[in-house]
Amino acid sequence: MEQVVDAGALDAGQLPVEAAWDGIRTSLRKSCGERIFDGWLKPLRLAGCDADLGEVRLSAPSAFMATWVQNHFAEQIGAAWKAMLPQVRHVVIEAAADAPARAAFEAPAPEPEAKTAESAKPVNKGTALDPRYSFDSFVVGKANELAYNAARTLAEGGRLAFNPLFLHGGTGLGKTHLMHAIGQEYRVRHPDAHILYMSAEKFMFEFVSALRAKDTHSFKQRLRAADVLLIDDVQFIAGKDSTQEEFFHTMNELISAGRRLVISADRSPQNLDGIESRILSRLSWGLVADINPADFELRYNIIVKKLESLPAGTVPDEVALFLAKRISASIRELEGALNRVIAFATLNNRVIDLDFAQEALAEQLRASQRRVSIDEIQRKVCEHFRIRQTEMGSARRAREVARPRQIAMYLAKQLTQRSLPEIGRRFGGRDHTTVIHAVRTIEALRVKDAEIDADVRLLLRQLEG
Repeated sequence: MEQVVDAGALDAGQLPVEAAWDGIRTSLRKSCGERIFDGWLKPLRLAGCDADLGEVRLSAPSAFMATWVQNHFAEQIGAAWKAMLPQVRHVVIEAAADAPARAAFEAPAPEPEAKTAESAKPVNKGTALDPRYSFDSFVVGKANELAYNAARTLAEGGRLAFNPLFLHGGTGLGKTHLMHAIGQEYRVRHPDAHILYMSAEKFMFEFVSALRAKDTHSFKQRLRAADVLLIDDVQFIAGKDSTQEEFFHTMNELISAGRRLVISADRSPQNLDGIESRILSRLSWGLVADINPADFELRYNIIVKKLESLPAGTVPDEVALFLAKRISASIRELEGALNRVIAFATLNNRVIDLDFAQEALAEQLRASQRRVSIDEIQRKVCEHFRIRQTEMGSARRAREVARPRQIAMYLAKQLTQRSLPEIGRRFGGRDHTTVIHAVRTIEALRVKDAEIDADVRLLLRQLEG
């Protein structure tokens, strides 16, 4: 490995680089967890530094690991160096030995100490947009086509026929990817635009902090000055009355001013519990675009897209097909499975084939066999019986609604690891005894009613893939 150049300090009187790196490693272990740290960050070594450039170089055992760490931890590592040694402007992550590939990123630049009144602009204190999440890297299929087209239309900056855009779908299906892509595309077309992305949880935290500091004016001014405001996972403000009050007025201000608003959640507005009806009405007023679980074709195309950056033949087609077929819970889980296979092969110097993929993913494949969400179960049952999904949580007891609801509860008990009280809550806040009754009823009906048994068998096949 290369010797550290100028190993003492970047500037005289500053903390030595080696000591800074030791402190950064300790903080990364705490923030990332021991398992992730030991697998990906512990192997990094301090390879050198350049005082004139303000650059620190870290080396990884392989080109793949260097790229993986760059993609997943670049911002975190850069911020850690910046906090420890402010004079560090660049951190380079490279493969050790003779591997030429290297990936660099800039640590966050310090904010100007002062601004003139003419040049002052709203400070974007939301989460930074991730450059990996662009429209070019988003793979389109039937499951996400509407959401993708709506997102591109909004990002182009022309006259809109809808506002806000509400994206909804299960975890790991691409909502956050599209939101980051909207922000980045809009910024390319409108370089001076104020774009603000934050999670609903961050919105709530900042609003409460502003209340305590008696400075809500600054908070309101910053959000309402955004040309594009992107709020992720709005379901997290459920039941938070004061936060919902501010959120409602923020929405109104932005929409009235013709500014663009994009909101995401894990379910449609009609199925959001604990959110005020006036907010739900506003959310439904624009364009509601759902992102459904990816079908086999889309999952396969996603893997092919990911493999474009790797040498041909790294992952054979039979392995890509196997992953697309077996990992169906979410796109995020699919990408994680692919990363795991490649990482294991790299670290163990193994050739990737079908047997190796099954070995590397044995635990994940066992777990995914029963990984079906309650939301997916409800959607499938409603499609099968041709009723609205809102009926899953309604108080109606008519047989054409009650029986499908009981079947959905039965399937939730069979196919998920959720507790009975959790299942009951997802069906309109029902008691766990109602779930027990539904399960026993369907079990009895399957024995004596061939039609019910056939319906349940078909739904089980569809949900288990």
